[in-house]
Amino acid sequence: MKINKKKLLFVCLGNICRSPAAEGVMKSIINANKANANYEVDSAGIGNWHVGQLPDSRMRACGLKRGYVFNSHARQFTKSDFQYFDYIFVMDQENYRQITSQTQNEDERKKVLMLADYITQHANVKIIADPYYGNEKDFNNALDLIEDACQQLFVALETS
Repeated sequence: MKINKKKLLFVCLGNICRSPAAEGVMKSIINANKANANYEVDSAGIGNWHVGQLPDSRMRACGLKRGYVFNSHARQFTKSDFQYFDYIFVMDQENYRQITSQTQNEDERKKVLMLADYITQHANVKIIADPYYGNEKDFNNALDLIEDACQQLFVALETS
């Protein structure tokens, strides 16, 4: 019997900080729960500035300290992602606006969700802010939020 994989896409502005971190964290959670056969996870950026590049070295360093390897190569979001992926998780309201503006119908629009909606351990957080222009503390904070959200997201997906 074939199991249909749940296909998840994480999107941020350039696909070098938040979305590749979310991809890596989610893959780690899925692997730790021996659920690899049930999921496909990817990430993309709204812009094309970093296509082909590894994630930002600061995010890779923060991840490595926690046991993650963020090694996906940046790619740009395309409209075909709406057809391929079951869920598209964005990091902030601007990402949401830019991705939903590309939808063709309500079914595509419903696939676009805020990753921060799954955060439970950090009160009143509504977005995962871009750490790109920040310091190590900002990268660690973004990763804290991503870990929290991805843990809860995995639970939600497993119980749905």
